[in-house]
Amino acid sequence: MIYHVVPLADWNADPGRPYAPASLTDDGFVHCSPDEETTLAVVNAYYRDAPRPLVALLLDEDRLTARCVWEPADPAPPPGVAEGTLFPHVFGPVDRAAVRRVLEVHWDDGGRATGLR
Repeated sequence: MIYHVVPLADWNADPGRPYAPASLTDDGFVHCSPDEETTLAVVNAYYRDAPRPLVALLLDEDRLTARCVWEPADPAPPPGVAEGTLFPHVFGPVDRAAVRRVLEVHWDDGGRATGLR
């Protein structure tokens, strides 16, 4: 499983179509993470001010029709993630059938993401 973070409202916006976030147009791929720990580091580095609730889509890589390539972070991984960690990048829309679970990001009183449930 790979993880993709998205505000719940964005995920629910067009349920009849494959999910295509702005990063697909802007960067050419959908940003994903390899595991829960890395996902939480990404949330804390880049999504603390994102609309809530924020969710992590657990994607079955084998059910994606778009190509998924594991690549190093560019220019560097977020704080707390080891140098050399590879990130899955999906080069096309995310098939809704590939989403196995939707987990909500939980926050502590200081505004840090602490877990997925």
